[in-house]
Amino acid sequence: MFRKKDIFFKVLLQMAELVDTAVRYFADAVKSDTLELDTFTKEMKKFEHQGDEYTHTIITELNTTFITPIEREDIMELIKRLDDVLDGIEACASRFEMYATNRPNEYIRKYGDVLRRSTQEIKSAVTLLTQKKLLAMQPHCVNLHELENEGDALMRDSIKHLFENVKDPIELLKYKALYERLEETTDSCEDVANTLQSIIMRNS
Repeated sequence: MFRKKDIFFKVLLQMAELVDTAVRYFADAVKSDTLELDTFTKEMKKFEHQGDEYTHTIITELNTTFITPIEREDIMELIKRLDDVLDGIEACASRFEMYATNRPNEYIRKYGDVLRRSTQEIKSAVTLLTQKKLLAMQPHCVNLHELENEGDALMRDSIKHLFENVKDPIELLKYKALYERLEETTDSCEDVANTLQSIIMRNS
């Protein structure tokens, strides 16, 4: 499917698929009432390590390839933004262990759903990029912006609910930090959309 010079598209697609798989794993895991923290955090760390390998591959190929399918800066920016999403969701998972809490709540499940839908849009858009169907990526980018807005609204609602209903200050701080990190990860998904839109403008 991919020629040698298109190794970049191959790895970018692998990265997008990995991001989607990691987020789906997270979203499915937090549907349970109680997390098995050791398994959960180890699996999420594996996803992060694989992402680091894909990023390293891109950097190595950029250093040894003269002709690239799109601008070098765009390739580097896109792999970085995809890696930010992966790092973000792994950081969300690690906070459960750091804060010694294994109980996801309904708001965390809602964040997981927003992120799951976001990474599906990312995977679809990057697939179109590898097929050089640039203009067809635009609706997915629009959807990513809308999902980030949904994440913002969820942030406001979840923090409001937290301060109204949680009296234990330690528990309040734990969940506030979790919500904030999850919302930052929705921002990272929007950053991917911004990068993709930049690629559309440069190449259309």
